Amino acid sequence: MPRVPFVLQPGVPLVVGSFGDSKSLASIPLDLVHSSCDLVEIRLDLLDSESISSEDRPWHRFAGMPLLFTARRASEGGAGELDAEARMAMIRSVIEDASLVDIEVASISEMQPVIDDLKKAGVPWIGSFHDFFQVPATDLLSAKRMAARNAGAAAFKAAVELGWEMDQLAPLARFVQKSSDYPVSLMGMGPLAPVSRVLFAQLGSVLNYGYLGDTPTAPGQWSAKQLKEAIEGSRKA
Repeated sequence: MPRVPFVLQPGVPLVVGSFGDSKSLASIPLDLVHSSCDLVEIRLDLLDSESISSEDRPWHRFAGMPLLFTARRASEGGAGELDAEARMAMIRSVIEDASLVDIEVASISEMQPVIDDLKKAGVPWIGSFHDFFQVPATDLLSAKRMAARNAGAAAFKAAVELGWEMDQLAPLARFVQKSSDYPVSLMGMGPLAPVSRVLFAQLGSVLNYGYLGDTPTAPGQWSAKQLKEAIEGSRKA
């Protein structure tokens, strides 16, 4: 399947449609995918090895759309206890199809061999960070962003746990606004997740995740179609 070239631009919000299960990946109507998102995330850690290794891979249905591949580590929300070697093998197996790859900032050192492979193949990658327990200090987010940028990531992505306190949103909003020279994706999880995802997209978050099919891939996530409609509606208002 020919790779679709993909370039992230600071401040330009795009919607990522993410699959939470292999059944939806194989059966969702193509017209719904095209109308719901700008690129498709394939969570390799959520698929069985047979789907990943088969010649007729399920994501080949989406020919012509940019594909983002993720093999998430367990400590940041990945399924199973996949070590670095297993995750690198998964990523190497899809490099020819990948428009973009997600690698955690915490994994940069151990995943450097596959990062080198991506660079040789001309495939950009994003450095990601997830905190499922709290809103981290913006100094920590800034340090993670710098680590991703220094390592050659095309963008930095962070997902953090939000409670019901509205004042948690302000410092995160400023973090997005101050990242105008480097693509940043920021989203909340939990009770205020839906509000945060539209707000941060309005402020320039470049990758904004919603689920495709029936299974969310993060707490408080919109469906991709709902999120795309909300973002487009907010931009027209």
